[in-house]
Amino acid sequence: MTKREALLKKLSTYQFAAHDLQLFLDTHPGDETTIEQMSRYLRLAEPLAEQYEEQYGSLTKRDDDGNNWNWIKAPWPWENGEDC
Repeated sequence: MTKREALLKKLSTYQFAAHDLQLFLDTHPGDETTIEQMSRYLRLAEPLAEQYEEQYGSLTKRDDDGNNWNWIKAPWPWENGEDC
């Protein structure tokens, strides 16, 4: 696993956990423990997302600073020697 894949996997894990807890909160809106857990995962994910975007580019189109084609300028995995 490349460093990029490891970073994306860790980020995705935290984002998935936060999203899953958010879904739980749809039916249990007053659960303070779950709210705290979700906030914790979001806080853990934030610096990882910033690190990923700094090193590899935007994670989503929303993060693309208004230039709709910026993402296409980044090298594809097979262009920079990384295993696909």
